[in-house]
Amino acid sequence: MSTVTRTLARTALGTVAAGATAVAYGSLIERYAFTLRHFSVPVLPAGTDPLRVLCLSDMHLVPRQKRKIAWVQSLAETEPDLVVNTGDNLADLAAVPYALEALEPLLERPGVFVMGSNDYFAPKGKNPARYLTKKHAQRKGEHQHLPTHELIAGFESAGWINLNNRRDRVKVEGSELELIGLDDPHIKRDRYAEVAGPADPSATLTVGVVHAPYTRALDAFVADGAQLILAGHTHGGQLALPFYGALVTNCDLERKRAKGVSRWWPGCANAPSEQAPDDAAWMHVSAGFGTSPYAPMRFACRPEATLLTLTPRP
Repeated sequence: MSTVTRTLARTALGTVAAGATAVAYGSLIERYAFTLRHFSVPVLPAGTDPLRVLCLSDMHLVPRQKRKIAWVQSLAETEPDLVVNTGDNLADLAAVPYALEALEPLLERPGVFVMGSNDYFAPKGKNPARYLTKKHAQRKGEHQHLPTHELIAGFESAGWINLNNRRDRVKVEGSELELIGLDDPHIKRDRYAEVAGPADPSATLTVGVVHAPYTRALDAFVADGAQLILAGHTHGGQLALPFYGALVTNCDLERKRAKGVSRWWPGCANAPSEQAPDDAAWMHVSAGFGTSPYAPMRFACRPEATLLTLTPRP
């Protein structure tokens, strides 16, 4: 064997070993490294007391995930003023009672919710490599319906507000929030015409809530005067690279806004938040804390929930 051949063989073996190590880390370690993020967002009128909003998304729960259930239950210790659940709670036909068990301590707090596609349809096995292509967003073949009505009934019976293509208000800690909610744009269940209208100036804050942050939904929220938008769906890319970020967002949102807090205004693609006009909304996209059972790994993108502290504007 020549020196060149030996070098190529060692390089190939090293690449395979590095890939196997990354897969093992992502599937056995990082997907269980649950993290609570903290951000402050200056969206309230001057003189208003701060509000603590717990943002939950993309639990993708199956009954056997006891570690995840325990972690979600522990989030009640944050004592949020409001819980916002942006969908994709389920990943199994039998998951509803377990999802309600996980959220039980938080259901005692004021809360609102919208649905994601995985609250309606059970996941299907497919090539995990599709996640890195635009074909991942395409739904092919028949999908098994989940008992969505049972999940909604559980939330509503606890007093959480259903925001699927609905507009409502909630009063928390002396502030009255106007909420504009959409059903999931990812499967084209959003009906913005049913909730459209200018923001109510008497409300402390107008908030847009949606599972998948498609630009058509984000632009509509901003056009009606929403000052804060809360979403999930992207998993923060789920697979990311250090110093590069998310590989995909699974919607038409640009990669740099795949998770965390940023500003949004119509036509802002590739523009830095520092260029945001005065009427731009603040937006938080949750990376969520679950994965499909058919793609059970995360890399450089820990599973997370977020505690937003809403503070007065400067």
